[in-house]
Amino acid sequence: MPFGMGWPELTIILVIVLIIFGASRVPEVGRAIGSGIREFRRTVTGSEDDASSKSADAKDAQKEGAETAEKR
Repeated sequence: MPFGMGWPELTIILVIVLIIFGASRVPEVGRAIGSGIREFRRTVTGSEDDASSKSADAKDAQKEGAETAEKR
């Protein structure tokens, strides 16, 4: 496990996240963190695949917007 954490520690962290954000917001938070990590990697590596990555990010944003609109 990363950082020397085992299953009990990860379980406690997940329970805390569920308590703070609620079950409905956890996927949104995960998606935001994932897109942030992707953007960071892209910036660090200086990849030139911007056209394909931008289209993938645009699709993610459209899905996220549609899901948010459906919940309202």
